[in-house]
Amino acid sequence: MTTNKEEEKIGSLEDEALKRKERLKALKRKQEDSKGGDDLKPSQPLPKPKFRSYVPVDDTLKESSLPAAKPGNVEEEVKDQLQAANTRVVIEELDLSNLAPRKPDWDLKRDVAKKLERLEKRTQRAIAELIRDRLKKGQEDWATKVAIGAKANRDDVDDD
Repeated sequence: MTTNKEEEKIGSLEDEALKRKERLKALKRKQEDSKGGDDLKPSQPLPKPKFRSYVPVDDTLKESSLPAAKPGNVEEEVKDQLQAANTRVVIEELDLSNLAPRKPDWDLKRDVAKKLERLEKRTQRAIAELIRDRLKKGQEDWATKVAIGAKANRDDVDDD
C-alpha cells in the first residue's frame, strides 16, 4: 500500500517537473523572439528631428526645421498680472486659537489630567459629605424649632 502512494507522489512530482520545464522553455522562446526581432528590424520608424533654433546645413534636413518663433504680446500679460495683484483678496476670519502654538507645558497638563480627575471626584465626595452632615445637624435644629413652634401654637390655642 505504501508503495502505491509513494509511486503516485513520485508520478505527480515528475508531472509537475515536466510542466515546469515546458513553461521555462516557452519563456525562453518568448525572450529570444523579442530580442531577435528588435535587432533585425525596428517595430516603429525613427522619429524625424524638429529643429527649433538650429539651422541645419544639409538641404534634406532643412525641410524639417521649424520657422522662427515670433515673441508673444507680453505687455498684456503683465497688465493682467498687475491688475490681479491690485485686487484685494478677502480672507475669512481665522480662529487664532487654532493658529497659535501650544503652550510649552501642554504635555504636563495632559499627564496630570487623570490625577486631577481623581482629586475632583474625591473633592465632590467630601463636599457632599459635609453637606449631609450640615443637613443632619440642621434637621436636629429644625426638629427642636418645630417642637418649640408647635408648643407655642398650642399655648396660643389654649389661651383663646
